[in-house]
Amino acid sequence: MKPPFARHSLTGALICATSVALSAVSLDADAQSVTIAHATSDSSSYSKGVDAFKATLEKLSDGQFTVTEQPAGALGGERSMIEGLQIGTIDGVITSTGPLGNFVPETYVLDLPFLFDDYQQARCVLDGPIGQELLDKIDQNNLVGLAWTENGFRHMTNSQRSIRTPDDVEGLKLRTMENKVHMAAFKAMGAHPTPMAFPELFTALQQGTVDGQENPISVILTSNLWEAQDYLSLTGHVYSPAIMLASPVLWGELSDEEKDWFREAAKAGTQATRADVSRLETDGVKTLEDHGMTVIRDIDKAPFRKAVQPAYKIYTDEYGSEMLDRIHGSACFNR
Repeated sequence: MKPPFARHSLTGALICATSVALSAVSLDADAQSVTIAHATSDSSSYSKGVDAFKATLEKLSDGQFTVTEQPAGALGGERSMIEGLQIGTIDGVITSTGPLGNFVPETYVLDLPFLFDDYQQARCVLDGPIGQELLDKIDQNNLVGLAWTENGFRHMTNSQRSIRTPDDVEGLKLRTMENKVHMAAFKAMGAHPTPMAFPELFTALQQGTVDGQENPISVILTSNLWEAQDYLSLTGHVYSPAIMLASPVLWGELSDEEKDWFREAAKAGTQATRADVSRLETDGVKTLEDHGMTVIRDIDKAPFRKAVQPAYKIYTDEYGSEMLDRIHGSACFNR
């Protein structure tokens, strides 16, 4: 028979363990859940950014906030997700700038084709005063801009033929974002731009509703677009930033310290996303070739730059050339 003190010790240990478990449940119950949504897959560069955001926010807040990811358009296309932010049904979104111009027209400048020459130039502008000024403009339009992140340089894919010159684009039905600057550029090349929400794209490619699309390597790869596309042309025609946005409803409930946690988490997300985009620019192209895509690398961009000039006129006629001139005149272009 066990001595009485052994039974008492066991009972005390059980009570202690139960108390700790209940305390943990209570902490979890007190934690505020934050939902971050995006349109790309859970293996995408966006998702890597969400992982870093989650780890940083949960650490800085000591578990006061927990983060749940909703990838692959689970909460709708990018435009509808932005609308969800404005009314508070979604807490945070990572989105391309494609639909953002519909809400904050000043950001259309970032969608001009061949605006940037390389990643260093683009990141320099977005991380500097001009990028912050655009974030401030977003904050004035019932949205909260946390940080600029990244899609990468956009390239064309299609199921019909190799694209080496603007003439090769003529007649192709290409899915584009719902963005008038992008659509004007493709119309100028003779394509038939067809805007649609990203979650609808793969089925549209499979069914032949559209012949092709344009996206960064990271999106082409992680969305398995090689299953429905035969040709990849490394046109790099648009640098596509992305942005992490927060709901003004959520933001209004946060203390100044909590807002700083969110900003730091967004910066960590940006770093993780950019690192993954850089990796995929080289490794991803090789993987797409291994999956059977024909990759066209030897592209003279000069004819493409000339062909898309009507898109610049559409922008400057409506918004003037001040922001465009400031970007091209910044120190980032004079390294």
